[in-house]
Amino acid sequence: MNFVVAIDGTSGSGKTTTAKLVAEHFGWFYLDTGATYRALTYQVLKEGKDPEGEREVGEVLKDFHLKVENREDGQRTYVNGEDVTDHLRTNEIDRAVTPISKMKVVRERLVDLQRRISENKNVIAEGRDIGTVVFPDAALKIYMDAGLNERVQRRRKQKGDGNSIDEVMKDLKRRDYHDSNRDLSPLKRASDAIFLDTTSLTIQKQVDWVINQIEKLNESESAV
Repeated sequence: MNFVVAIDGTSGSGKTTTAKLVAEHFGWFYLDTGATYRALTYQVLKEGKDPEGEREVGEVLKDFHLKVENREDGQRTYVNGEDVTDHLRTNEIDRAVTPISKMKVVRERLVDLQRRISENKNVIAEGRDIGTVVFPDAALKIYMDAGLNERVQRRRKQKGDGNSIDEVMKDLKRRDYHDSNRDLSPLKRASDAIFLDTTSLTIQKQVDWVINQIEKLNESESAV
């Protein structure tokens, strides 16, 4: 069986934590597709390449081997055998991943890798183009969003208090704009995705809501 749940949404909407916990609940594979782009970005910077240079990024891709594992301590991401998981959420990666993720050669390669990683598994996948591009035939599609002020507070808490509210808001607005306006695989709600406004929801309520959607779908399919 290959049951895919596609969760898309904006930064700070809660999709990452929700996807992880839902995957844990069912014992399914969790796939953070954003981490695959961050992993490539890490390698580009490690090799001293220009993250805005498509030719240089393409050179890194030629020798880019990605592996994703779900373990008891969470998802681990490996690049060319190196565990890079703990290096993927820095401000430097945040800035450089935007131009890299817009490149056609990058999206084609990583979407292919994401599909291969998910083969023959029940998957909770989250990102920005899961329901529209990566898994357009997903059994269940969910699109999450929250008010900007709420997302800023969540993001600041995640990043630590060293980042001012103005800095975090500026970064979120920048990412929202680039994610929604890029030519390839822009962030948008799939026509058949269920919308969930998480502004006033706790993570546990988000998790319970998604679990309920999956169970209802499974029940309806079993009844056919």
